[in-house]
Order: sequence, then structure tokens, then C-alpha cells
Amino acid sequence: MTTTTALDDDAWDDLLSYIEERRVIPIIGPELLQVATDQGPRQLYDWAAEKLAARLNVDTSLLPRPYTLNDVVCWFLSARGRREEAYVRLRAILREANFDPPQALRRLACITDFDVFVTTTFDGLLEQAVNLERFGGAPSTDVIAYAPNRVADLPSERDRLQRPVVYHLFGRLSASPTYVITDEDILEFICALQSEHLVPEKLFHELEHNHLLFIGSNFSNWLARLFLRMAKRQRLSDPRDVGEVFADDHSSGDDRLMSFLQQVSVRTRVYTGAERFVDELFTRWQARRKPTAVATLPTASRFLPPAREMPDNAVFISYAREDLAAVQQIKAGLEAAGVTTWFDLDRLEVGDDYDRKIQRNIARCSYFIPVVSANTQRRQEGYFRREWSYAIDRSRNMADGALFVLPVTIDATSAADALVPDRFRALHFTQLPAGAVPADFAQRLSDFIKARDP
Repeated sequence: MTTTTALDDDAWDDLLSYIEERRVIPIIGPELLQVATDQGPRQLYDWAAEKLAARLNVDTSLLPRPYTLNDVVCWFLSARGRREEAYVRLRAILREANFDPPQALRRLACITDFDVFVTTTFDGLLEQAVNLERFGGAPSTDVIAYAPNRVADLPSERDRLQRPVVYHLFGRLSASPTYVITDEDILEFICALQSEHLVPEKLFHELEHNHLLFIGSNFSNWLARLFLRMAKRQRLSDPRDVGEVFADDHSSGDDRLMSFLQQVSVRTRVYTGAERFVDELFTRWQARRKPTAVATLPTASRFLPPAREMPDNAVFISYAREDLAAVQQIKAGLEAAGVTTWFDLDRLEVGDDYDRKIQRNIARCSYFIPVVSANTQRRQEGYFRREWSYAIDRSRNMADGALFVLPVTIDATSAADALVPDRFRALHFTQLPAGAVPADFAQRLSDFIKARDP
């Protein structure tokens, strides 16, 4: 283990190779949350402590310096304040402030080899950064929040994730006390996370088997030791294939922690300066990228995941899961022509809530595109067939000749042989080989939408 303030070139080369192979998970802490306030740049948690103290009428002259959110809330509770009030007031303060994501978070978000971010903070700035840098601001990132009374895990194994994930390990900003702002809160969360029945198993499997970057954490000596041991699920002195980097502003100055890591956790490295680490990581990652394809690909070949909620007047695309790659191309081709599309990307479980969401979306979409293929032919049952049925139900309320369902085929499947509802057979089927969208089809659909909603 090294306590130097920088990694050597070999260490950087190893780290970047692991990142490119998607074997690294960043764990983000509050030291990266420098926001622009009326008084200049401030650490979000320090600023929030001042604002919360004022909102709760806390006498800050009685608090230690510098005081923290924990100090403010503990004083408030000792004065017989209601716990719930502290959380709802803090939520209101941050929503009113509406800060932009700090540059450090935006730089991390640009590193597209990161597909899972774990944050120990409760704010939404990391999610905003990922959405801004990868999706033009559209809310396309999966955001998951843990709480001891509501265990939420990754939606699937990591190699099956369709979206980047931001996982709030210590809860997410809420009007209820389901996130960490006090020392007692963190104690409860840590205890719950060590319980066999309360641990998010998929997430901790990934933490155990991947390299970890602890960037900007505010962990004290023993909390750092406990968190690292909890993440790795084995004695830290046992041989293991993965390591960690602690990049923050305080760990290298903690002699006891440094001594412990040097004796026990030889695969842990320490880098002084959270923001400086992110700057160097981003610069080196950019330098290694080949000037490829991403910048030169035609617009229609790029794929952005659909928003979690369907935009107004979007075109609904219904498909079999096996045809996802072609559907991505359809979406990219239509949106390049200015046509807003939506399809359900997640489909992790089908239940009443999911079904109601799909029915609502079909009831308010502008047009409905069923994707017909060899895959839909093979499947006598499938949720896409229920979607087709919902589209037919809506079309029954339309005037004769009204255009709503626009069937397409993406392979050699013929309209005459297609296993589709009878009402589809009377319609014109458009050929989109492998999802490629001809300019005339995209223009025609765009014209339909403009004529319908001038």
C-alpha cells in the first residue's frame, strides 16, 4: 500500500485497463459536492447544515465548529423537535436551491465505462450529471435507493443492465427519514447492510468482485475499515484479486488508518485530493480513447435509452425482447428525423402496476408501431401480444380509416404470414430491415404527427 499523493504510471495504466473492462465501481462521497452558492463555492453538506439550522431555529452558538448536519439535527432533537421535520425541511431546502451538478461529477459521468455508480450521499446531483452528459438531460438513468425498511437491489446482473445505475447506498433525499443525515442514521444503515435478509445481494456481489474507487468519502477511521470489510466480504488480509483506491482529502492524514491499511489491506492505495483524482482520471481516460467511431457514426446509428416515463405524444414501439437491437435502431432513426419515440426497456417483472403503466402509455401515444419478426412468429405468447391487444382496444374508438397502428417488419417475415391480430392484416406493413429507417418513412410519420398536433 502506498500513501503517496499520486499513483505512478503503471498503477494508472492498470486502473484504466480495469475501467475499460468494466471491472471498476466508483463509490462517491460528499467531498465531490462543491456547489455554487450566493457566497461562492461551498461543500453541499456544509451549506445544507447552515440552511437547516436556520430553518429549524437551532442556536448554532451552542454547536461545535465547524458544525455538521449531524450536530444540527441532534441539537434539534434534544430540544424536543420531531425527527421527521428535519428531513422534510432539508428536502425543501435542496429542492429550492436546485444546484447544477459539480464539474467533478460531470467528468465522472463522461467516463462511459462506468455503468454502476454507488453514492453515499442523498442528493440527486450525480444522477443529474449522468443524464446531462450521456442523455442530453433526459431522465434515463436508473436511480435506486436503499433503506433498512425497503431493500432495493440492482434490477439485474451487471452485464444485463440496459441503463447506467446510480445506487444511493445510504438513502435518497425524501420527506421521510429514510436517508442518512446523522451518525445514528449511518449506524442503522450499516447494521442493516450486514444483515443477511436486508442486504442488496446483487449490488454487494458486484462490490465484492470488482475494483472500487472510494472518491470523496467522509468516512472516519473505523467507518472506513468497516465499510471496506463489508464491501469485500472477507478478511482484508486474505489474498484477493481486486483492490481499491481511497481518493479523498483526509485519509492520508489519518496515521492510524494508514497504518491499518498498510499492515492489513495491501491492495488498497491512497490518493490525496478527491477532485484532483477525478481530474487526472478523466484526463488519462480521455487520452486513452481511440478517435473512433463514436464521433463519426451517423446520427441514426446512435442509441440513447428511452426515458423511464413516456413523453407526451410519443410513438409507442411494441416488440419482442429478442428484437431489442433492431428496435434501438428504429428509435435512433426516427428521433434523428425529429420523431419522439418510446418503448419499454426494462420489463423486469410484469405485474399490475407495470400493466397499468403500459395501458396508460398506449392510451396517450400518438402512434403505435408493432414490430413483427421471426421472433414474434416463434412466440405464441408474449407481453408484446397484450400490447397489441391494448392498441386494438384504443383503435375501436377511432373513426374508420383513422391512422394509429403502423406495423413494421424487420426481417423476411411477410405480412401475409404474420401471426398478428386480424385488424393488423388490413394495414400496410413497412419494411425496416434490421431496424434501418428509410428517410421517406421517417418523414411520413413526422408529417402525420405535425398534421395531428399542429
